[in-house]
Amino acid sequence: MTLTATRPVTRAARGRARSRRTGRTWPMTLLLGLVSVLTVSPFLVTLVVALSPPRKPTVPHQWPAQLTFDNFAQTLSAAGFLGWTLNSLVYAGVSVVIILLTASMAGYAFAKKRFPGRDALMWAFLATVMVPFQAMLIPLFVLVSDINGVDTFWGMIVPTLANSQAVFLMRQFIRDLPDELFEAAKVDGASEWRIYWQIVIPLTKPILATLGVFVFLWHWNDFLWPLVIAQSDELRTLTVGLTTLKGAEHPMSLVMASAAISVVPCLLVFALLQRYLVNSIAMTGLK
Repeated sequence: MTLTATRPVTRAARGRARSRRTGRTWPMTLLLGLVSVLTVSPFLVTLVVALSPPRKPTVPHQWPAQLTFDNFAQTLSAAGFLGWTLNSLVYAGVSVVIILLTASMAGYAFAKKRFPGRDALMWAFLATVMVPFQAMLIPLFVLVSDINGVDTFWGMIVPTLANSQAVFLMRQFIRDLPDELFEAAKVDGASEWRIYWQIVIPLTKPILATLGVFVFLWHWNDFLWPLVIAQSDELRTLTVGLTTLKGAEHPMSLVMASAAISVVPCLLVFALLQRYLVNSIAMTGLK
């Protein structure tokens, strides 16, 4: 048997290998950099316009001569703005809590329980995703109106709680959890509620955080249903209220300052749940 001696890798060879890797990756790095700039540019333009003096030339025509925070101060002191923000927080926050609770329960039932018609019921539930909300808007409004839900918080929130996408995501995540955990809990005499609260909820924190961010953004940015159901200024959400600012011929800098402030709650939610989002991505594909 002949032994082949392996030559040590020289510094020059390592440099050539590094150069080849760099040559293969720089086009993708450049592409991702361009996409990042295009993604961030609308937010930067919004911030620059919000910091511009009212009714003065600004981007894209020219760079403002000076930047000021007067638009933000005027927006925060404007009548109705804080009320619209509070309404949006109630609408989004209550919806997140209830949807996460009901979706996790339904996902647990569809994933780990066996009952007649389980799969058919799940597919029928998913079929509602293919029906556009605009097609259901008028019948839904008539139904809510018949039970005196127009211009009320519960009339705005309740029709949005049946979220088939949330149930599907929870079902897919819970289905990959080991069955041995649930069987061991049943052997120990744990009730269904205890299994759900002490096994399902702790193990699904990553997907709950991810879903919570999505649901919050969906409701925070929702415009059509709050516009239809909230007919008084006291119940308007922030997205609906911002359109009234634009329609009242307010300076564009004031409208952009309002839009910039409306992004802050979304950034705070993402920052608070970022750790769980990373865990959710890391667990993707793992049993």
